[in-house]
Amino acid sequence: MKLNDLAGLISAEGGTTAAEVTGVTSDSRKVAPGVVFVAVPGAKADGASYAADAAARGAAAIVAAKGAQIAAGPTPVFLVDDPRLALAKLAAKIFPRQPETMVAVTGTSGKTSVASFTRQIWEQTGQAAASIGTTGVVAPGRDEYGSLTTPDPVALHILLNELADAGVTHAAMEASSHGLDQRRLDGVRLSAGGFTNLGRDHMDYHPTVEEYHRAKLRLFDRLLPKGAPAVIFADDRWSQPTIDAAKAAGNHVLTVGRHGDFLTLKRVEHERYRQRAEIVAGGTLYEIDLPLAGDFQIFNALVAAGLAASTGTPVAKALMALEHLKGAPGRLDLVGTTPSGAPAYVDYAHKPDALENVLASVRPFTTGRVVVVFGCGGDRDRGKRPIMGEIATRLADIVIVTDDNPRSEVPADIRKSILAAAPGAIEIGDRRQAIQHGVAALKAGDTLIVAGKGHEEGQTVGDVTLPFSDHEEVRKALKDYAT
Repeated sequence: MKLNDLAGLISAEGGTTAAEVTGVTSDSRKVAPGVVFVAVPGAKADGASYAADAAARGAAAIVAAKGAQIAAGPTPVFLVDDPRLALAKLAAKIFPRQPETMVAVTGTSGKTSVASFTRQIWEQTGQAAASIGTTGVVAPGRDEYGSLTTPDPVALHILLNELADAGVTHAAMEASSHGLDQRRLDGVRLSAGGFTNLGRDHMDYHPTVEEYHRAKLRLFDRLLPKGAPAVIFADDRWSQPTIDAAKAAGNHVLTVGRHGDFLTLKRVEHERYRQRAEIVAGGTLYEIDLPLAGDFQIFNALVAAGLAASTGTPVAKALMALEHLKGAPGRLDLVGTTPSGAPAYVDYAHKPDALENVLASVRPFTTGRVVVVFGCGGDRDRGKRPIMGEIATRLADIVIVTDDNPRSEVPADIRKSILAAAPGAIEIGDRRQAIQHGVAALKAGDTLIVAGKGHEEGQTVGDVTLPFSDHEEVRKALKDYAT
């Protein structure tokens, strides 16, 4: 591919366009001959300051924001309105193959589960499918742990190219507010989009909840083609504004949930490890046994079924596939039970609405006490800490406040902020000891939730990530309990 093959994505400000292009990057350290360097403005550093380094490494061209002062010698320079958008579009052009059917889901909670469930529905109906998100990449012959909800555009398009080359025809991915705002999904050819809910999150990045919601809406009013399905959970307080925005953008809105018109949830019976749901679709009543506990799991399953059905899977097959779903790692994940039958779950809930949802979801099948172990991460939204303390105290009977990922903050200060709104809570800073205490407190009829880290396998203290798994610690504590 030549630089002049990229005409329309970038416009030349000088130099030749005949150079050979082999790749694109926003990291000057990854530049090699043939690679286009995109100077992305960042919170800590402006990529334009690394243009000379990229040129010295043999960059095929430099792409930067209009007005940037670029020292690149004879290297061609392209100035654009939005370098992040250019990066995504270039990545999509250089790595052009994608699974034929791509869907993305956004929202505060449930994205990982919806992406996973959609993949599983497709798999059960004979499709070669993949899911991409917080827990990594899952595809035929591939199961890789990830670290970002939405990968950067270069890594994303390389991945999509690989999946398509491997025969994957269907893929579901998470669309985080950061990813949408930073143009990481631009260039992905989407067939449908989904919305789960909206709560307080990422207030260290978005100035207001309204701005946070606005970032989510880019999925519908910027990325989805006009007429494409927008599957929206109908029972959240932010559902109607999302529906209105999607309709205004020309999307084909399909709502799901108790107030949904595409998949209507008529009735749910909760049991400890499953729930029986009655769902109406197209005038037909379906009775589904979902092998997962919690209201939020059936809500996520409905969004997933809606995404699958809106992209070609027969509705009946999509709904019947729900009976065979496996939960996403760390999402109300049953780790084990005590000898008296008290279950211990690990859940990724690390924001207010998610914590409220998971605690409320286990109450219907808990005849004894709800016990919760949780903390809050450092260097993130400080305002959510007392909110989560209040939620835990209101919805759980025993609250144990511990450390999550304190990062650069003093752990005791984080706990203090939570405890300010959690009267009667137990403070145990050491997460391992807190989990042991929670398990030891269990009696027949009780339920334990260890919240906040879910699938994560490390705990970040300072600038070091130490090995730590909530799953493993709960298993050890249950073993000790039994002996």
